[in-house]
Amino acid sequence: MAGKKCCRLSALQMVLIVLLVIVTAVCVALAAVLIKKKQKIFKFSFPSETNPQGTPYLIGVGRADCTGPPAEIPLMGYANSQQKAAGIHTRLYSRAFIIDDGSQRVVFVTVDVGMISQRLRLEVLKALKEKYGDLYRHDNVVLSGTHTHCGPAGYFQYTLFMLAGNGYIKASIEPLVSGIVKSIDIAHSKMKPGRIYRNKGEIYDSSLNRSPHSYLNNPEKERSRYKANTDKQVLVLKFTDLDGDGIGMISWFAVHAVSMNYTNRMVSSDNMGYASYLLESDKNPGELPGQGGFVAGFSSSNLGDVSPNTRGPYCVNTGLPCDYLNSSCPIGGTKMCQSFGPGADMFDSTQIIGHNIYMKAKELYANAVDEVTGPVRFAHQWVNMTDVTVKINDTHTVSTCKPAMGHSFAAGTIDGGGDLNFTQGAVEGDPFWDGIRDALLGPPSNETQKCHHPKPILISTGEMNWPLPWHPQIVDVQIIVIGSVAVLAVPGEMTEASSRSCQRGDTFKNTEVVIAGLSNIYTHYITTYEEYQVQRYEGASTIYGPHTLTAYLHKFRELAKAIVQDRVSELPVGPEPPFFTNVFSLMGTAAADGKPENTSFGEVLEQVLPLYRQGDVVSVTFVAGNPRHSGDIRDKTFVTVEIYDNRTETWEVVYNDASWETRFHWLKGSNRESNATVEWHIPQSAPTGFYRIRHFGHYKELQGLKPIITPYEGSSDVFTVTSNYYYSDN
Repeated sequence: MAGKKCCRLSALQMVLIVLLVIVTAVCVALAAVLIKKKQKIFKFSFPSETNPQGTPYLIGVGRADCTGPPAEIPLMGYANSQQKAAGIHTRLYSRAFIIDDGSQRVVFVTVDVGMISQRLRLEVLKALKEKYGDLYRHDNVVLSGTHTHCGPAGYFQYTLFMLAGNGYIKASIEPLVSGIVKSIDIAHSKMKPGRIYRNKGEIYDSSLNRSPHSYLNNPEKERSRYKANTDKQVLVLKFTDLDGDGIGMISWFAVHAVSMNYTNRMVSSDNMGYASYLLESDKNPGELPGQGGFVAGFSSSNLGDVSPNTRGPYCVNTGLPCDYLNSSCPIGGTKMCQSFGPGADMFDSTQIIGHNIYMKAKELYANAVDEVTGPVRFAHQWVNMTDVTVKINDTHTVSTCKPAMGHSFAAGTIDGGGDLNFTQGAVEGDPFWDGIRDALLGPPSNETQKCHHPKPILISTGEMNWPLPWHPQIVDVQIIVIGSVAVLAVPGEMTEASSRSCQRGDTFKNTEVVIAGLSNIYTHYITTYEEYQVQRYEGASTIYGPHTLTAYLHKFRELAKAIVQDRVSELPVGPEPPFFTNVFSLMGTAAADGKPENTSFGEVLEQVLPLYRQGDVVSVTFVAGNPRHSGDIRDKTFVTVEIYDNRTETWEVVYNDASWETRFHWLKGSNRESNATVEWHIPQSAPTGFYRIRHFGHYKELQGLKPIITPYEGSSDVFTVTSNYYYSDN
């Protein structure tokens, strides 16, 4: 009996246990639903809050050619009127990254261009609106320029920039808009579940501060927090699919893309572009540049006072050090004070700096294990930067100014000095130049002079509106957050000390804050208040006055707080920027092409040699047309280097004009005649065999008054590449 009772009790217990399990499961399920709903409602509330570990994002990456006309158009960056495009060193690309957490998505685009202009951004957003409706907008799309100084100008709508770049040039801006949109299209079409990992390290041999005197004017207490006067950190985001296969990478590092100096005449993506070229070559084996699924974006950061010319400045005419305070030479002034290095020439320096950045990013990418998880968030405002007032304590407020450029702006920097007798560090005006300014442009108002003190104003751009405003008033401020990474889209060149103020804020806890420079609109430089007092080039180019940084900090903190507190929808949108319809162009139409008598376009003028070794340079010159006549050159090439495949008896393209190893020089001569010289710098790894070099182009002729564009091509003789001159193994 006792045994039977025990068995009956055990059965009852089992029933109760089963019921308990069922009730518990139901409760857990209900709790999970409630928690999930709560997380959805308050997903922005805590910056450290993350999605459940292992929840993937939707990720898309894309790359597209955005190279513009490589002839006659000014290159944007050095403001050197003589520096006009005359060929291609490397092509320019737009690289897009889309991240979606299932509820929100952001787009980050890094473009091989000097900077993003307001006009370029507005035209890109207009094209995205037409194609995608409200999916990609001003608040969730960030466009950032790598800051190469060797891309075509002509994509601005404010007078000062248009004067520097021969106006608004449709042939320049259209490839940029189309290339950026295409890179987003590709990323959009390839979106799939994936993961993001972050890693960071430091590079110590690829940058120096080009205005150390300004930097030293910052408080010693502030400077003592850091080991160096430039930011050595590299941040890498690694993108993989769910199988762990890499699909892309973004890297941020602070250095000017000015290894290619102002004497260069070829379109070039400079050191950042070379780093992308190397990593994409690694990850897309056997593919030509710009092809293959892996996308490596090397983006600009807080590079305002950071130079890649690591041998530093000296007087090129004497070899002696430049004056420390104003970076000038006793004979020749600022033009003779130049910085170089680390290589023997600008190509060598570009290669060394780019390789250093690539190697560190490659290492960080390979070892990235810190997974980024959490919601995607963003906030954006348009701000009238000429009228921002910030309360700094109970009794004092500070304000921004109408834009103005100081005298030291005209002095340039050690990366490219000005031609006139201006020097950096000028805190007093010059009667001669002020008199010319007053006669031609008018003097600055007393109000503007007082607001910008101690800057001696050379051009009061904020008070000049003919034929269009000379500088922007309405500026984008924007933050995108991807889990534990916050990207501040800074609309200019922020100095190292300025960026520290942004990155040290405690609004985003447990979050990596990165500066994405040259983003969305260009407003020159952003220095600290103390650096501004010194009035070197960077301070003279801080256009909204000494409290520019304070205003930006205030605005970025407002955005950050709105994200953290889930109040983004309450932020005022701000005044929308103008889209001018009366932009002007100073570029004439390219003339019809001429050619020497008894020749044809594409014909070889200077032939290759029959035999070369690895490490040699092959050169061949063709009768050429003006490259402007080739129109939209995206996804095309002016050059191929081809190897003969004995097995298939066909020619295979192994390099083109996007390759680091080739250089396409266009030389305009007299009588409308021009020629193209193609160089191939044979790498040591090149296979021995038979090769040829081909050139493609278009020429224009007039039939009556009607212009006719005709394609042409030419080919060198076949030549042999061998390991030595004494024995050919072919």
